[in-house]
Amino acid sequence: MISKWFELKDEAVSLRKKGKSIRDIEERLKIPRSTLSGWLKNIELSKSQKKVLDKKWREALVLSRKKAVVWHNREKAKRLNIAKNEALSLLKSIEVKNKNILELALSMLYLGEGAKTAKTSLGNSDPEILLFFAKSMEILYGLSRKSVRCDLHLRADQDIESIKKYWSKKLKIPIFNFKSVSVDKRTIGRKTYPHYKGVCILNYSNIAIQRKLVYLSRKYCEELSKNMGG
Repeated sequence: MISKWFELKDEAVSLRKKGKSIRDIEERLKIPRSTLSGWLKNIELSKSQKKVLDKKWREALVLSRKKAVVWHNREKAKRLNIAKNEALSLLKSIEVKNKNILELALSMLYLGEGAKTAKTSLGNSDPEILLFFAKSMEILYGLSRKSVRCDLHLRADQDIESIKKYWSKKLKIPIFNFKSVSVDKRTIGRKTYPHYKGVCILNYSNIAIQRKLVYLSRKYCEELSKNMGG
């Protein structure tokens, strides 16, 4: 049975002999690749033709990767925007100034990030998390940021005084509250990213708060599991 594209075979062969890729011929003549492969399999290209095709293939590969990155970034931006809108919508239904909600949120943060030893303290490299912690301690328990002790865990190439100033400004805590600084000697000779400002730990002397937060968060998880049949 003669293929319905048979009348285009001579043109396809001619294009191949001129050094065109099978993809180019397929797109130009609208002939299935399976058909072209059978027609053109015995046509040997010259070294120069192969070199040209290889160059075009590499250029196309670079271009396709760039397009893939652009597409991925665009899709990621869409997903992030959806997440943002969903979060904002949820926040509108929550009374964020309600102290009971605030204390529950603080307790869940503390369960994951706070110290479970004989002190109420929490360390992090994200200023927003520590600012939330400090503000919550003020609102809920009347503990001024002037009374909190701050410790820093830094890498070897970080300047101690400039990092102290950074955290003091970000958290609005007096710089003389930064008492202890430990340096990780394992990082000697390794460059630190400029955006990384080490780990800051906020320490409060009231152990009763830690006990309450840990109990509240664990009890909440326990009750939630019971109600969900877990």
